[in-house]
Amino acid sequence: MKKTIILLTIVLTSGLTQAQFIKQKSINAQIGYGLSAPYNSVDQVVNNGFFIQGEFVLKITSWVELKPYAGFISTNSDGKDLNDNPTDEKAETKAFLLGGKARLRAPIPWVAPYAEIGIGTSIGKFETITAFDNIDKSGIIYHIPFSFGLELGKNHNIDLGFAYYFQPTVQQYVGALSLGITFPLN
Repeated sequence: MKKTIILLTIVLTSGLTQAQFIKQKSINAQIGYGLSAPYNSVDQVVNNGFFIQGEFVLKITSWVELKPYAGFISTNSDGKDLNDNPTDEKAETKAFLLGGKARLRAPIPWVAPYAEIGIGTSIGKFETITAFDNIDKSGIIYHIPFSFGLELGKNHNIDLGFAYYFQPTVQQYVGALSLGITFPLN
């Protein structure tokens, strides 16, 4: 699985950059409020933190983009659940994120809704402690990114969205409410 993810990342970041079906290239830089939560939890636990990501945007048509990405997320538990009750449950992550996504976008002027899905890898430290799971893992795991949001502006160069990275190996997901700016390269 690790070799497949590495191979996919290399293919997405190298071979497609010179392909004739790429209409435009740009860089998208995102920053946001990070979060993590366990899949199975008795208490309602969401840990907060920091998220940053860069994407190489390969525009195929006005409604399809391919996006190799690299990012970082760090979340920590404050020892409380969503109702401010003390809890021992937590889902903490400190990881680099690498992978590729495809974005489908409605090409509407000024406000374009979008959804993304892909596959990638998380490299770092992961801890999930619930009544059902006790996972403390370091290393490389796979994740499934899913995002949705809005591209704003005349040239759709402002990105406001929610990004989620489902990590089945460690029974948690990480995500972010993020704000991004796109810089064209052409």
